Amino acid sequence: MLETALEVTVGDGVTFDLSVVNAGSTPIELTFRDACRADFAVYRDGDERWRYSDGRGFAQSRTEANLQPGEAATFGGTWPDPEPGDYTAEATLRVSERSVSVRTPFSV
Repeated sequence: MLETALEVTVGDGVTFDLSVVNAGSTPIELTFRDACRADFAVYRDGDERWRYSDGRGFAQSRTEANLQPGEAATFGGTWPDPEPGDYTAEATLRVSERSVSVRTPFSV
């Protein structure tokens, strides 16, 4: 069982940190589809305003990682030029085995 948390820090841009923790008692294997292990999107009034992966190229190599019980992993991204306003951030772990995402509101 994976527990997720998304931390949003507003400063010089907006920084996103997706944390995942293996809250179970057995190891969890994760297979990443490409070198973009996590993606971040920003929504305002239901419309997507920014996505971390847009316009970026990522190596097309599948990689695997194992999270042992209690082990955590953190993935980050930065939105460099946000406009002031109220938003919702969504972080998605880009793995093949399961759907892992979390949302949180924030303001700039």
